Amino acid sequence: MSALLVTAGCGPRQAWLRPVDTETYRSFLASRPGSALGPGFLQCPSWARVKPGWQSRLLGWGPREGAGAGELSGVALVLLRQFPGTRKSFAYLPEGPVTDWADPDVDAWLTPLLHHLRRLGAFAVRIGPSPAHRRWDAAAVKGATGLGRRLSDVLACEVDPLGTVVAERLRARGWQRCGDDRDGDADAQPRHVFRVPLAGRSTDDLWSGLNQEWRRNIRRAEKSGVEVGVGGPEDLPEFFRLLTLTEERDGFRLGRSLEYYRRQYEALNAEQPGRMKLYLARHEGEVLAAHTMITVGRRVWYQTGASANHRREVRPSNALQWRMLRDAHAQGALEYDMRGVPSTLDPEDRAFGLTRWKLGTGGQVVETLGEWETALDGTANHALYRAFRLYMARR
Repeated sequence: MSALLVTAGCGPRQAWLRPVDTETYRSFLASRPGSALGPGFLQCPSWARVKPGWQSRLLGWGPREGAGAGELSGVALVLLRQFPGTRKSFAYLPEGPVTDWADPDVDAWLTPLLHHLRRLGAFAVRIGPSPAHRRWDAAAVKGATGLGRRLSDVLACEVDPLGTVVAERLRARGWQRCGDDRDGDADAQPRHVFRVPLAGRSTDDLWSGLNQEWRRNIRRAEKSGVEVGVGGPEDLPEFFRLLTLTEERDGFRLGRSLEYYRRQYEALNAEQPGRMKLYLARHEGEVLAAHTMITVGRRVWYQTGASANHRREVRPSNALQWRMLRDAHAQGALEYDMRGVPSTLDPEDRAFGLTRWKLGTGGQVVETLGEWETALDGTANHALYRAFRLYMARR
């Protein structure tokens, strides 16, 4: 397909946008200038293989004239889901696109992107900008717990100015933040995540950053003979069995099948060997806990954790996380992302238990910009978008 050329932005800048092949896309992710951490795993080409029922497109764009003319300056993995009974699709860029969000001329790439998606039959678009919004350190969160309290009630330790600017730019262009501004319940990806910084820290620093309960539990696991190792695809059924137990015990449901995790494991590791690992904690020969870890560039994510209902006193999950933290540090990761935490700070709320557990690692709660949506031009598209939102709410 030929490049789509437009004149866009607040000034005379011109941009091109076109489909790109997988290798070109991956090369851009690997060499992206000015991004020490690298992209999220949801924008890797392999993620399209994990999501059945969605079509995918790899798109790239860059300046048409001036410095860097013809070179890529941004890319996006776009997932397209057809709305039942129509030929129209919902376009989703999970935690994307991958671009320079500090560039004030956002229209230079956003306008051609929306034009292209409209040509593909999209009636609405959802994106997940990468800049952070606010951060709270572990001490601040611990000190702010209380009946009915939420993160939005607590003064942040840090506000990211870029995140504030990006949010203002999107609102000015008619984009709407998904769900409640306080909680992000309508976001497909967690708005509040927990991250442990690793850059410039030694293993001793990581150990001293753990609270006393975590250090005590790790020592207990070691004394009890808990053994931690890396499994393989043959261990996924046991991981999934433990995950089912965890969902029943803790009152949540991810809605994923064993086949989903097999597909994820195969797709991510085919793209980059070792991209997804399955860690297992055994005690007296029995697997008591299993956690998945994903690595892209210098970022590491603890994605999904599962544990048995018995022998919890030997603390297999703490042992697993300590091993995963050390492995992430040893491979040069700059941060260890423990993924989502709820917005509640109410100790009586069952969901707060997850936050309490992650706080013990001494990291930070980070509020991302969350996900943003816009309906594409046209009365019919706006009507279909309203119907789609109602459909998703009922699901």
